[in-house]
Amino acid sequence: MSIISLIIKREFIAKVRNKSFIVMTFLSPLLFVGIAVFVGFLSTMKSDTKKIAIHDESGLFVNEFLSLNKTEAEYKYADFSAVDVNFLKDSVANESYEGLIVIPKVSNNKDLESKIQFVSSESPSLSFIENVQDIIAKKLTKQNFEAADLDTLAIKNAEATVNIGLVKASGEKTVKGLNEIKIAIGGAFGYLIMMFIIIYGNMVMRSVIEEKTNRIVEIIISSVKPFQLMMGKIIGTSLAGLLQFFIWAIIGLSMMLVASYYLGLETCPAPKIPSEAMQTAHMQMTGTAQMYVQELWQMPIATILISFVIYFIGGYFLFSSFYAAIGAAVDNETDSQQFLLPIIMPLVLGVYIGFFTVINDPHGTIATVFSMIPLTSPIVMLMRIPFGVPWWQLVLSISILFATFFFVVWFASKIYRVGILMYGKKPSWKELYKWLKY
Repeated sequence: MSIISLIIKREFIAKVRNKSFIVMTFLSPLLFVGIAVFVGFLSTMKSDTKKIAIHDESGLFVNEFLSLNKTEAEYKYADFSAVDVNFLKDSVANESYEGLIVIPKVSNNKDLESKIQFVSSESPSLSFIENVQDIIAKKLTKQNFEAADLDTLAIKNAEATVNIGLVKASGEKTVKGLNEIKIAIGGAFGYLIMMFIIIYGNMVMRSVIEEKTNRIVEIIISSVKPFQLMMGKIIGTSLAGLLQFFIWAIIGLSMMLVASYYLGLETCPAPKIPSEAMQTAHMQMTGTAQMYVQELWQMPIATILISFVIYFIGGYFLFSSFYAAIGAAVDNETDSQQFLLPIIMPLVLGVYIGFFTVINDPHGTIATVFSMIPLTSPIVMLMRIPFGVPWWQLVLSISILFATFFFVVWFASKIYRVGILMYGKKPSWKELYKWLKY
């Protein structure tokens, strides 16, 4: 068995036998499912009803708000137009009411547009204010139409509702929101790679720092080359991480299925004899769902999965080389912080490029360039693949990624070779550059 194989085996066994590794392997899915169930439970809880007082001197809008009490669950409106405004403001200050809508009496509706006030002790939500403004604006608009002797019913009937159908050049119908689904799928794979790199890259760095601090590495270096030790640590840790992810996936999916069954999270069964309207709606929803499924099956699923594995391996090895070099250069994790930011920033940049550029222009210059740059390609390219990427771009991106990996391994091994035996001194960027010349 080769020396690197022995190091890989040693690192893998050391990681999987670690108590914290075992505990987090089985505890993390429990925490994840528990948080998901708790969030789902919170979403079903109704928020406290907030009381809103109305002082409408014009008498034009109070009924509009009171009619909302039949359907509005979060806010309840009460008419206090006959009560003094100052008394109502004191009630708001004493927290008897969440807020007070003050509508003065004016000579014309134009003046009313800028004289309505909402009095409250705390700032109201933007959605609430916009809803109140919308109610008042619609009422004023209707009155303006009537004052101008315009037929409001005719105007309402004249309003057009446009629903644009999407059709491919081949003549097949397609569905809306498909780009969002594609970016969500690609983003999920890209985000998974980013989290794996950060979590297990740090694990590689801590392992190097621990051996360096305990002076164990001095004995190890006498038997193996620094490059072999670094590669063994990277591969061994990645295998342990893959095992942990595999266990997480099995436990997490099993627990989600159990939670869905026992907590009644599954959808309710449809009535045995639905009405004609329900049958029509059901057919429309079924047809739309089938179109979504067809579109998803037309995506390059095999390419996505194969590319995920390739970029997963290439991206992890690339960034882990940096983490190993940093671990060799410092004596503790505190000193490593100044070197970690340049490593994490490309990953964060890749996520932002993906969500804000790829979704709008997946084949544009920005998306294409960043899918070729090795520090961002594992994330950006995986977000582009669901939209369809030419094979030559995939080959070129992967080739650049692995070529950069081999270069970075050579680059990082020079820092690793010198830094692994350095103690008691905080290295600077200038000193790291000197180590490359040794």
